[in-house]
Amino acid sequence: MPEAPSKMEEAGTAPLASVDNDFEKGRSSDEGISTSEELFVVDRVAEKRLLRQLDLRILPSCMFIYTLNFLARTNIGNAKILNADSGDSLLQVLDMTSEQFSTVLTVFFISYALFETPSNYMLKHFSPPHWFAFLMVGWGGTDMIISCVKNYSALTGLRFLLGAFEAGFYPGIIYFLTFWYRPQERALRLSFIAACTSLAGAFGGSIAYGVGLINGSKGLEAWRWLFIIEGAPSCALAVAVYFFFPAYPETATWLHGKERELAVKRLRGEASIGHAKITWVQTKDTLMDWRLYLHYLAFITVCVPFSSISYFAPTIVNGLGYEGLRAQLFTVPPFAIAFVGTVTCSVFADRYEAWSTFAWIPMVVSGVTFLVQGALPPTAFKARYAMLCLSTTFSNICNPSLITWLTVNLRNTDAMTLAIPLMVTIGTVGQITGVYIYKANEAPGYRTGHFTNGAFLLVGSLVILVLREVYRRRNHNMTPGSRPWRV
Repeated sequence: MPEAPSKMEEAGTAPLASVDNDFEKGRSSDEGISTSEELFVVDRVAEKRLLRQLDLRILPSCMFIYTLNFLARTNIGNAKILNADSGDSLLQVLDMTSEQFSTVLTVFFISYALFETPSNYMLKHFSPPHWFAFLMVGWGGTDMIISCVKNYSALTGLRFLLGAFEAGFYPGIIYFLTFWYRPQERALRLSFIAACTSLAGAFGGSIAYGVGLINGSKGLEAWRWLFIIEGAPSCALAVAVYFFFPAYPETATWLHGKERELAVKRLRGEASIGHAKITWVQTKDTLMDWRLYLHYLAFITVCVPFSSISYFAPTIVNGLGYEGLRAQLFTVPPFAIAFVGTVTCSVFADRYEAWSTFAWIPMVVSGVTFLVQGALPPTAFKARYAMLCLSTTFSNICNPSLITWLTVNLRNTDAMTLAIPLMVTIGTVGQITGVYIYKANEAPGYRTGHFTNGAFLLVGSLVILVLREVYRRRNHNMTPGSRPWRV
C-alpha cells in the first residue's frame, strides 16, 4: 500500500538530504557549513522558477560560444576545397598534399590533448568568465591570424596553438554545468550545448558558400576571408563573457538572496563547489577506477566518426557529384538534421534517464549506415548522400549521452575536475584516427573511411552493453540505502 504524501510534499516542498557524506565533510570544512544541517526544504515552485532563470542566463551563451568554438576548429575542412574549381583553395594556394593536410589536423589534436586537463585546473583558479574569455580571445585571434599564412609550416604551428586555446572550453563547460545543475538536470542542457557541433557544421557550410562568392575581394582568397569572418566574433564576444558570464552560485549577484541560497543548497552533495580543490587522494581514486576506462573506450569509438565527418564532410560531399560551392551548400542538411535529432533524442534520454540506451542504439544505426555507404557503388550518389545524412545524425546523437552517463556515475563530484577532461583527452585518440581514414586516392567512394567508422561504432555499442551489465550487477549487490548506479 503506497504511503501518503507528507505535508511538505503536499505543499510543493520536499526535504533535500545529504547524498555523499564525504562530500558534505569536505564542503563543511571549505565553507564553514555545519554538517549537522542535514535537511534543506526545497520549494519546488521556487526551484522551477530558479531553473528558468539559470537556463536563460547560462544556456544561450554556452551554446553560442561553443558554436563559435567549433566553427574556428573545423572551418579548415571548408577551406580545403573552397573555390578549388578556380585554383584558389587552401590546399592549392599553400601547395599542400592531402597527407600534409592530415598532419595539420593532427597537431591540433596533440595540443588539444595536452592542454585539456591543465585548462580545467586553470578554470578553477581563475573562475569561468575570466578563463573562458581568455580562451576565446586566444582561439579567435589565432583563427584570424591563420588567414595570413603563406606555407604549410606556418599553418601547422598555428593549428597547434589553436588546439591549445580550444582545449579548455568543452570540458570546462561540462564541468561548469556541475556548479549549477543536479545530475538529472544536466543531460538535456549538455545535449543542447553538444548539439551545437552539428549547428556549427550547418552554419559552416552556409557561411563558406557565401564567403566563396567574394573570392579575390581585397586581393584575398575566399578561404582567408573565412578564417577572418569566423574568428572575429569570438574575440568581440570575449569582452561580454569576461564581465557578464556567470561564475558560481555562491557568488551570483544577479540572483536575489533567497534565490542564491536555493541555488547553493539544493545542490548539496550533488554538484561541484566553485572554490573546492581536488585532492591527491581524489585524483588517485579517479585514475584507479577501472570502470571509467570502459566509458573512455566507448567515447574513443564515437570520436572517430565525429572527427572524420566534422573535417571531411565537404570532401565527402564533393565526391557525391556536388562540386564547387555546391559542395559547401550540401554539407548543411546532414548537420541540420543531426542538430534536430540530437536535441530531440536528448529530451527523451533526459526524461527517462536512459542515457546509455540513447548512446548504444544510435551507435548501431550509425555504424550500419556507414557500412552501407562503403558497400554502395561510388556512382550511387543519392543513396550515399541519404546514408551520409543518417550516419551523421546518429553518430552525433550518442555523443552527449555518453558524456552525461559518465557525469551521473561519478561518485566524488570534485573528481570531475579530472575525470571529465580526461575522457575528452583520451577521446583525442579517436579524433586523430578519424583524420587519416578518408584517403584522397579512394575518392569518390572512400571505402576505408566509411568501413572504419562503422566498425568503431559497432564495437563501441558492445562496450556500452558490457558497461551496462557492470552497473546492473553493482546495483544488485549494493547495500540498502546506497546510491544506485545509473544504468
